[in-house]
Amino acid sequence: MRGFIVVLIAVALVVASLTSVDAGLYIGYILFGIAVLTAVILPLVKSLQSPGELKKPLIAIAAMAVLFAISYALTGSDLTTEQAAKGITETTSKLVGAGLTLFYLISGIAVLGLIYSEINKALK
Repeated sequence: MRGFIVVLIAVALVVASLTSVDAGLYIGYILFGIAVLTAVILPLVKSLQSPGELKKPLIAIAAMAVLFAISYALTGSDLTTEQAAKGITETTSKLVGAGLTLFYLISGIAVLGLIYSEINKALK
């Protein structure tokens, strides 16, 4: 019965989206919001049922925060006159630079991990 209701709702949404572009956009926004909420809420519910499984994700989040702090500290906030004319502030410049530095750090760590993994496999 539950599957039948879901199919009816899906058909009603498709028919409503075909009647008007605005309705289709709003339905798309609603479905996107439902998908985002589901992607956030369901893992939280699952993790609250077994709190011991939260260690690895929390360690990963803490490691990302540390890497971002390192990249933020390494990045300068220099601006050119063209950037200042476009309304870019020093804070924006520093955050963008920190994001790029973080990307480079994570990419380097990934490459080193791949190299280590291949060498480790070759020696076994």
